[in-house]
Amino acid sequence: MTYTPDDLIAFEKEVARRFENGEIRAPVHLSGGNEKEIISIFKEIDDADWIFCTYRSHYAALLHGIPRDWLMAQILAGKSMILSHPGYRFLTSAIVGGMLPIAVGVAAALQRCGEAQQVWVFVGDMAATTGIFHEAVHYADGHDLPIQFVVEDNGLSTDSPTQACWGRPLQHLLPVSSRIRRYTYTRVWPHVNSGKWIDF
Repeated sequence: MTYTPDDLIAFEKEVARRFENGEIRAPVHLSGGNEKEIISIFKEIDDADWIFCTYRSHYAALLHGIPRDWLMAQILAGKSMILSHPGYRFLTSAIVGGMLPIAVGVAAALQRCGEAQQVWVFVGDMAATTGIFHEAVHYADGHDLPIQFVVEDNGLSTDSPTQACWGRPLQHLLPVSSRIRRYTYTRVWPHVNSGKWIDF
């Protein structure tokens, strides 16, 4: 299925509504404001490629072909932060930067086995300043691995401005590498949940 920005927005609005109705007894991390950017990136991603994401992964899951109904069922079951579907080569982690070494390992395995697939790993802007991000990029560059690092830069780590934390803009903190894709966007949802308190 081909998704438009409006389709993605509608999905997240449904998740927010169902969270507010008490149907989801776990945190949800909603995407928003980056629809055009992420759709553009997924036009370059093959269905057979591997995707590794953060705990904010609903858009990526839909765009990689994971069925909408399956995805919503997983979110309703409280798995928004740990969505994974090996059949679609799609894995996420609630650990900041946790997918980076695994993604690099899969890229190394694909290279050694002579496979044609690529690995795409998505991280937030603050995760992109961590040591593991730098190590992963340097290792991938040094071994010419089939991997792309996508930095989704909303200028915030939870609610702390990235530039204020480091004293410099993010683009001056990233390693120099052709494997890094960075796009900026403005967050439209709170860091976690929908902005409304509910009682379970």
